[in-house]
Amino acid sequence: MIVTFLGTGTSQGVPVIACDCDVCTSLDYRDKRLRSSVHIQTKGKSFIIDTGPDFRQQVLREDIRSLDAVIFTHEHKDHTAGLDDVRGFNFKQQRDMPLYARPRVLAQLSQEFAYAFAEKKYPGVPMLETHEIDGSPFTVEGVEFIPIEVLHYKLPVYGFRIGDFVYITDCNHIPEEEKAKIKGAKVLVVNALQLEEHISHFNLEQAVAVCNELGIERNYLIHMSHRLGRHMDIGRMLPDHIHLSHDGLKIEL
Repeated sequence: MIVTFLGTGTSQGVPVIACDCDVCTSLDYRDKRLRSSVHIQTKGKSFIIDTGPDFRQQVLREDIRSLDAVIFTHEHKDHTAGLDDVRGFNFKQQRDMPLYARPRVLAQLSQEFAYAFAEKKYPGVPMLETHEIDGSPFTVEGVEFIPIEVLHYKLPVYGFRIGDFVYITDCNHIPEEEKAKIKGAKVLVVNALQLEEHISHFNLEQAVAVCNELGIERNYLIHMSHRLGRHMDIGRMLPDHIHLSHDGLKIEL
């Protein structure tokens, strides 16, 4: 399995255009964080979790030529706004794009992209094939996805386990029964928004505590705002088994 971090940042906080902090003005490429998304290649298949506003830019940057399905964690715009750009894959692959999400998320997508769900579609709109998921494991193109339900303040959000890889974003609480689904994985990806506590995201200290509690051998932090600090500075604070991710980072399992 090859995992590529398409984006590791968030819309949370002051827009970059209005910010002159050390992160926003940094020349370190690792501090240039697009909205969080991940590309998974396994068993000859290609999947993306979440299509944020930077989806097109991310796919072009990583030269992703095929896509078998999109899986959504939740309905917030920083995770869905780029859905329109799957139309490029429609054209190249000559088939509808399968989308996997809970019913609440699919309903939100059908409102925000109503033209793609209309009975009479304008030529060239995204062609989508929807699949409802719940907390049960599901299979896409022979690959099993295990949903892990976490809380984003009071909003239930799905993380996913694929083989020995676990991806959790937009979370500030993982129920005990869901932690059991993570145990034994080799790689855990979890959000760390900033240094200060936040109402709906783990901060750095909380994310590190979760990684230590679960005992996963390799851990990567994502969904980082500029308030977290520079990659170089924060990286020095972390134990050897916990790493800051960065856009374009590839890992193999």
